[in-house]
Amino acid sequence: MAAPLPTRDSVTTIREDGSRPFLFPADTHGRFTLARRVSAVLLIGFYLSLPWIQVGGYPAVFLDLAERRFHLFGLTLAAQDMWLLFFVITGLGFSLFFVTALFGRIWCGWACPHTVFLDQVYRRIERLIDGDAVARRALDAAPFTPLKLLRRTVKHALYLLVSAAIAHLFLAYFVSLPEVWKMIRSAPAENWSTFGFMAVYTGGLYFNFGWFREQLCIVICPYGRMQSALIDDNSLVIGYDTARGEPRGKAGTEGAGDCVACHRCVHVCPTGIDIRQGLQMECVGCTACIDACDDVMDRLHRPRGLIRYDAQTGFSGRPIRWLRPRTVLYGLLLLAGASVATWALSTVRPANLGVTRIIGTPYIVTADFVRNQFLVRLVNKQNQPVDFLLRLEHAPAGLLQTGLREAISVPALGEVVQPLVLQQPRGQYHGPFALTVRIADAADRFHLSRQIEFLGPDVRLLHEEEEERREHHAPGH
Repeated sequence: MAAPLPTRDSVTTIREDGSRPFLFPADTHGRFTLARRVSAVLLIGFYLSLPWIQVGGYPAVFLDLAERRFHLFGLTLAAQDMWLLFFVITGLGFSLFFVTALFGRIWCGWACPHTVFLDQVYRRIERLIDGDAVARRALDAAPFTPLKLLRRTVKHALYLLVSAAIAHLFLAYFVSLPEVWKMIRSAPAENWSTFGFMAVYTGGLYFNFGWFREQLCIVICPYGRMQSALIDDNSLVIGYDTARGEPRGKAGTEGAGDCVACHRCVHVCPTGIDIRQGLQMECVGCTACIDACDDVMDRLHRPRGLIRYDAQTGFSGRPIRWLRPRTVLYGLLLLAGASVATWALSTVRPANLGVTRIIGTPYIVTADFVRNQFLVRLVNKQNQPVDFLLRLEHAPAGLLQTGLREAISVPALGEVVQPLVLQQPRGQYHGPFALTVRIADAADRFHLSRQIEFLGPDVRLLHEEEEERREHHAPGH
């Protein structure tokens, strides 16, 4: 069954009966194809090299879930710093909004890992094994022969091998490369959970890049549906110059525009759309149609740019307005988010201090003291052991401290939890009061503090009880 002709009324890759025609996009050559290929090589190198690059003794990006430590280009975050992810996620969101308002779906076409790996890895393997688009289409329609079976086996074996390699390097983001290598050399039974995750993840990559492909962008990814709300007539997108191209006709036809209806732009499209029908949800901005059309225009000795990067205003002959309410609003939100994120990151310290009251009775009254009990948790986020010095500030006279040493040694990337017991003589207790637990490293490079409240009974009742006790123990009583 042939693939349906592209139309704006339905998704090209889904037939009326719900089946999915497999696409065989043709190869392209040109300035954008070359630029995207160079960009993809750099991005793939960046994605896959991060676990190998050491910064401060740890991989550049190491999300150590087991130890609840997150190493990002020399910055170490503990679990208590996860609130910073809010600024990271919102910052990425505002950046995407801002870039999309200016340049359309440039992220999808140039930097999205799905597009990068699909176009520059898996489709390169497919073209190497099965040939160009015409050969691939003919092979798909041909009956199974030993040669076809061999090609299918080799191709899908390479798909699985590449998927497994990507999955293992992805795992290295979370457990480090030495640990991944250790797991590879050990039996699956020794790491059943990790082995199961890798099998599922590898299978998911193989299914996606081997068969699902453009359906991920069309069916699952929400970004294509969001673009209509993010762009306007001044956003830079890939489009067809209707005024120049229409009416379509073969070269030499009197009164025809520059479009010769060769359908080359359709044949190279990885999602099977016809860009001449206008901007569509399925368009990922891959620029294949630009290079294909420019190649045809060169052969016909006509100016390039029938399909090009431009805004709807540009196609209508009006200049693009880069500064407009949408871009100003997104830019201000991005600037505000970046400013807050910068401030938040500046508050990250090489250690964390937590002081919590021990669960149970908030205070204990003995014959001589009012006692409060706390747990002090010190987290060292540095790659070497650190000695911390602890002291209490704003404490009233007579307050006694037990349980917690003044000098605390915390191992590299470790934590220490110790009790802190504070006791105030009954006669010197005059009601609840606040004090500060303060720590500093031995070199006095940074300080951390937490305010706590010392609680106790009603002072009047406590004093009455004290008077009764004294009278009871008075001579002759």
